[in-house]
Amino acid sequence: MEVLVYPDPVLRRGGKTVTVFDPELRATAARMMEAMYAEGGVGLAAPQVGIEWKLLVLNPSGSADERSGERVLCNPKITRKKGREFGEEGCLSFPGIHAEVERWVDITVTYHDLDGKEQTLQASDWLARIVQHELDHLEGVLFTDRLTAADKLRVKSQLAELEDRFRARA
Repeated sequence: MEVLVYPDPVLRRGGKTVTVFDPELRATAARMMEAMYAEGGVGLAAPQVGIEWKLLVLNPSGSADERSGERVLCNPKITRKKGREFGEEGCLSFPGIHAEVERWVDITVTYHDLDGKEQTLQASDWLARIVQHELDHLEGVLFTDRLTAADKLRVKSQLAELEDRFRARA
């Protein structure tokens, strides 16, 4: 499973509602989790691996050796949000690029688990940031869309380099 890199157009497509909760969904989530660890990430959304589902995986530790924080969310929606703060983010689809992004500090998310049961997650700080970042991918929103004008200017040459590499592969 390969993580797509900006400016791959699939990253802008977002995902469709997961309606079938079956072994294929479980296998996809497991492969996504392993791809996330292989790339050194803490979260991964299905559109980042070319799958147009509203599915994300995460583990705030980022470590395959510490799996207690693993979560799989299908069809997540933020139902409550409170407080705003800037924090540094990176993205597996934007290798080498990091910038400050403003996010909600405390959120409540409803989602379906791998069995299709509705669940609720209360998240704050780092976990809330991860969920919001990955949830954006499910809507075709990239973290660079949320950068300040100054940060957009600062990363402009890095984005151009990723665009050049993408064109060279095509």
